[in-house]
Amino acid sequence: MKVVSLCPSLTELVFDLGRGDDLVGITKFCVHPRDRVGALEKVGGTKNPDVERIQALQPDLVLMNREENRIEDAEALTEMGLTCHTSMPRTPEETAAMVRSIGASLERLAEGEAIARDIEQRAERVRAEAVGKVQVSYAYLIWRKPLMSVNRDTFSDALLALAGGRNVFGAHADRYPEITIADLTGADPALVLLCTEPFPFQEEHIAELVAATGWPSIRFRIADGEYLSWHGSRTPDGIDYAADLIASSRT
Repeated sequence: MKVVSLCPSLTELVFDLGRGDDLVGITKFCVHPRDRVGALEKVGGTKNPDVERIQALQPDLVLMNREENRIEDAEALTEMGLTCHTSMPRTPEETAAMVRSIGASLERLAEGEAIARDIEQRAERVRAEAVGKVQVSYAYLIWRKPLMSVNRDTFSDALLALAGGRNVFGAHADRYPEITIADLTGADPALVLLCTEPFPFQEEHIAELVAATGWPSIRFRIADGEYLSWHGSRTPDGIDYAADLIASSRT
């Protein structure tokens, strides 16, 4: 079987399902596993894949994500006669279903089931541990200029909600709303998470926001975007990572 993956988290999943040797093309943003992806052909980015090159590779399956990839590219690849598996999980439960589906497509049912059950069991545990505990209000920032956050219709929100997080911008109509410093201070979250992707927030940006808001630095945390936005075999650890972020704010 020959596989092309156009989503970094799905590339990692293919390896963890034991089918990494079947990958014939990935995107330039596919960085895990670091010791394996370097040797694979890069077929462009997530938003601008080289569909002609992908067709020339004659893959049996192209893995795509509806948020990472464009519908135009999925349609073009389908019109070329290629089989595309497209997904967009927004919750741990939907991620478990996606893993099972891809595992079946790659003839790795047992491996897919093991990862899916791990997702479900960790989600059940974290949800149970949050019962009766005080919710932690938070803002999750994904971009700097302009400041952007997320609403509740996002994967990262679902992970943080499991542990008792309450997204202060969760009810916003836009999935990725632009916000101002005034919006942030008005919402008054107990915790502000600065995600490492798509914008690579660093400690220096905490200092910027401390100066802009007048809040103490303890209210801000750098958050690993791979754990909070990658869906697949990274999700079990992502569930625990999100829980640790919320729990640390309580203490």
